[in-house]
Amino acid sequence: MTPQEFNRAVDEYSDRIYRFILKNLGDEERARDIVQDSFEKLWINVTEIEYPKAKSWLFSASYNNMIDIIRKEKKLVIADEYTTEPFHYDGYSDLNEVLHRCLLNLPDNWKSVLLLRDYEGYSYAEISEITGQTEPQVKINIYRGRMALRKMIGKIEMVV
Repeated sequence: MTPQEFNRAVDEYSDRIYRFILKNLGDEERARDIVQDSFEKLWINVTEIEYPKAKSWLFSASYNNMIDIIRKEKKLVIADEYTTEPFHYDGYSDLNEVLHRCLLNLPDNWKSVLLLRDYEGYSYAEISEITGQTEPQVKINIYRGRMALRKMIGKIEMVV
């Protein structure tokens, strides 16, 4: 990869990676640090990585770095511990905020694959490559995450 391609990768992917990490962690500072670390690692390996592979490589590096941070802080959520209690909104009906609050209650592996699929538009194969999960496991986690969200949100008429 040339320095010009590296700069183009920064321009094209930094915002997407930041949004993905921020949605998972909910912490702007740590999200910025992870994005910066990922691009630093890309620069160190710039001669070994081809530009067409940079997007996938950056998302994988960012995802792995995020998981390492979560594990170090011992905030790894066990799948059985999430809440599916419907939220009560007291008349406030910003659907985007409701969805965001529900996403925060999902286990990290469900949240990550949902964000990659539904927010970023990645294919199952790309998500599998980024997260290191098998493609069937990615599909299962997306399904379980969507079902949990549906259960948490309840009927859409109750929210709107």
